[in-house]
Amino acid sequence: MLVGFEHVGMTVSNLDRSIEFYELLGLRLRLRKRQPNGGEVAFMDAGGGQLEMGQPPGTVVTPARRPVKGEAGMAHLTLAVDDVDADYRALTEAGVVGMEAPRAAHNSEILSKVAFVLDPDGIVIELAERRAP
Repeated sequence: MLVGFEHVGMTVSNLDRSIEFYELLGLRLRLRKRQPNGGEVAFMDAGGGQLEMGQPPGTVVTPARRPVKGEAGMAHLTLAVDDVDADYRALTEAGVVGMEAPRAAHNSEILSKVAFVLDPDGIVIELAERRAP
């Protein structure tokens, strides 16, 4: 039986840089260790689940593009925040690439406001304020 969301895993090109980025968003490093193959893995606590980031040994190639409409694949990773405007401003002032400034959410039944930034490997991160119950 399901007890909750555990984690999502992703490959990163530079674990130090990715940890720093996700700490800016408020995630907390729970575990970082070297793997038997020479790579490294880190688990970041996101409050209701974790983000597992693996950096394999050698060079990691960043895909040239993200999935577009009609293609399978992860479109974005959404993180719930308490103030989209303040978080978006803080991230872009820290040098994070902004994709879309804060705006009203299209799924207004669930969310009130969203904004989008890019992580160090170009993964789209959605910042979302949940609608008050």
